[in-house]
Amino acid sequence: MPGFNWHDSINLLSKLTLRRTFNATKVLSSYYISKWTKRPVQWGYPISISFEPTTSCNLRCPECPSGLRAFTRPTGMLQKDFFRETIDQLSKELLYLVFYFQGEPYLNPAFLDMVKYASDKGIYTATSTNAHYLNENNARKTVESGLDRLIISIDGTTQDTYQSYRVGGKLEKVLEGARNIVKWKKELKSKTPFVFFQFLVVKHNEHQIEEIKQLAKEIGVDEVRFKTAQVYDYENDPNNLIPTNDKYSRYKKNSNGEYEFKNSLNNHCWRLWHATVISWDGLVVPCCFDKDAQHTLGDLKGKKFKEIWHNDQYINFRKQLLQSRKNIDICANCSEGTRVWSD
Repeated sequence: MPGFNWHDSINLLSKLTLRRTFNATKVLSSYYISKWTKRPVQWGYPISISFEPTTSCNLRCPECPSGLRAFTRPTGMLQKDFFRETIDQLSKELLYLVFYFQGEPYLNPAFLDMVKYASDKGIYTATSTNAHYLNENNARKTVESGLDRLIISIDGTTQDTYQSYRVGGKLEKVLEGARNIVKWKKELKSKTPFVFFQFLVVKHNEHQIEEIKQLAKEIGVDEVRFKTAQVYDYENDPNNLIPTNDKYSRYKKNSNGEYEFKNSLNNHCWRLWHATVISWDGLVVPCCFDKDAQHTLGDLKGKKFKEIWHNDQYINFRKQLLQSRKNIDICANCSEGTRVWSD
């Protein structure tokens, strides 16, 4: 939950109940005990989860498995009933729910119904979209659903720059979608969702950082946030994505002139204690860096989530992380703590 905004933060805090606060205290305590003792202790249940509405996407971004159609796992849509069963198990402890893992959420026709279901249970809800489906009807339904946070991915202020990463995308559709959301917030006198442009900084768009701030101001979105790009083959950077501005890069050049990862990769990770990710078909994975669900820790088609959260697979994964995080493939290119700046 990076960045800070007073209205958004107050809204999030308003979702706290005694039970959620007690659960968060248990989770935080167990994390620090694990960090200090190097032994996996897990109390409570997740504070935050990510649920994947779909793996389908309309764009073809070069560093994204959805865009590259490169998944080894099946593509599909999260079913409403399956989602509700899981939320019913966790809603009393759960504070924060992200409707995103891979894919474009608005391609799932039941997406906004699921948002409303979670919102009605007092859970803070967020999603990330490329905004191509935020027409008048969807924009109004988004505001009415109770969605608390809407992240709009926009990686350029001109069509040529935008489409160089968001392959197949139309910048004007993104801007139209953002305007529709802002319009319906005003029409319905709603303070939510908190809307921000997320600008993935890469070499070909870093010259437009100031321009995106101005564009956001003109449209009326709440904030602009800049995200560092994950480059899988960063040593060679085949798509020439690593920016020259070191502030917005996950990588730095060493004395030999070769790129290396900035993150020191200490043997602990708050995310593994307070959050989890669930794929559209019920696979529970450690975090959003496991895009192909190679480290599946459980399957909700066979067991309840609360059983999986404390099972042997989870214990062993946390133990491995506490001993040698850099030897876990999905952790080796992790940007936790280095990824987003607000302006």
